Amino acid sequence: MAVSTTSVDFSVTRREPDLVAPAKPTPRELKPLSDLDDQEGLRFHVPTIMFYENSPSAIGDPAKVIREALAAALVFYYPLAGRLVEGPNRKLMVDCTSEGVLFIEADADVTLDELGDDIMPPCTNLEDLLYNVPGSDGIVGCPLLLFQVTRLRCGGFILAVRLNHTMSDGFGLTQFLSAIGEMARGTPAPSTLPVWHRHLFNARHPPRITCTHHEYINPPTVIEPKTMLPMNTEVQKSFFFGPNELASLRRQLPAHLQASSTFEIVTACLCRCRTAALQLHPREEVRISCIVSVRGKGMMRLPSGFYGNTFGWPAQVSKAQLLCRNPLGYAIELVRMAKAQMSEEYIKSVADLTVIRGRPMFIDTWNFVVSDNTATGFDKVDFGWGKPILGGPATAVSIISFYSRFKNKKGEDGIVVPISLPQPVMKRFTEEIRKMTQNQPFEGSCNVLPTIVSTL
Repeated sequence: MAVSTTSVDFSVTRREPDLVAPAKPTPRELKPLSDLDDQEGLRFHVPTIMFYENSPSAIGDPAKVIREALAAALVFYYPLAGRLVEGPNRKLMVDCTSEGVLFIEADADVTLDELGDDIMPPCTNLEDLLYNVPGSDGIVGCPLLLFQVTRLRCGGFILAVRLNHTMSDGFGLTQFLSAIGEMARGTPAPSTLPVWHRHLFNARHPPRITCTHHEYINPPTVIEPKTMLPMNTEVQKSFFFGPNELASLRRQLPAHLQASSTFEIVTACLCRCRTAALQLHPREEVRISCIVSVRGKGMMRLPSGFYGNTFGWPAQVSKAQLLCRNPLGYAIELVRMAKAQMSEEYIKSVADLTVIRGRPMFIDTWNFVVSDNTATGFDKVDFGWGKPILGGPATAVSIISFYSRFKNKKGEDGIVVPISLPQPVMKRFTEEIRKMTQNQPFEGSCNVLPTIVSTL
């Protein structure tokens, strides 16, 4: 269901941003990123946020503790303290300069209780809790990480982190944050030492595309002329899927799909409602892209401690009318087929495609990209205050939505998903989600005239 949040009025006082460098001298070298890291679609910064309660086990001022532990962890993760440079053909490499990562210390006159469900992504007042230092959000020549620790009036604190996505995926970032947490709690070195080994995700020699990659193939044009949505009117809203919503959706499935995972059910519901809300031409092609990692699935033998990007976003394609008019099980089958494409061969084919086609951007026309972060580990990172009450990506990023675990005010455990859509579409989407999660007849329809699409 849609989550209604009201922006809590509070102020944040920040100290001047500064750079935290490794606590000890580190090697000066040039380290190329992998061809998977180097994709055009990863050249952006992704914000993550974690909320911590006051704790009897607290070990001091969280800003001081995390700053010192960060400097210690950067001795091991020293590439993260460097800067990206471009080589021939825009190839990204890390110049390990030890310049450091940006760090901001702040205080907010608010408590976690007062924030309530407003901590859910898209996080209220994110611009105050993760200040965008002017000139810091570029890809080349900018800090690779930005940390902001905001102390709260209740004794808790908020840690917000912004990562240049070319450097790591969610698992890699969690590994680094966990290393900081270990060192904050007094260990002399991370229990899992970092491993670079980016060559594992480089293109083969010679490169060869061996799989079908719908996520990079331009869809055929059905509507003439094709009219895009006014993305400058985008708004974000959270949707919570707890026990009641999931039970309602599961009741709509046939017997052979009752074993579907929570991810499959939620993704199918979102994709179907989103397509209906967009009011596309019935023959328009829509895509569902599932971000799938090759970590821990027996697909590739990755060394323990590898913290680079390890995922692709395989897509499945459907005509809009089929997605809207078929039962929910049709969308679940699409999600399953998208996930099933991932393999060692598939990820190697992605790296080869990146090189052969000059880093094409993934398709964003009528595409919906989902990333399940419920098992990434953000909600387990302990800096000495225990586990956060919420941890994960702070917002949706354009067409990409991230799933995080969350316990609402009623004490229900569930999945929270931020969605970004143009304002008029969001209103229709919210209503479609309400009807579907309450097991009401699905009235989503794509049989609208092209002229209606052009009026959005």
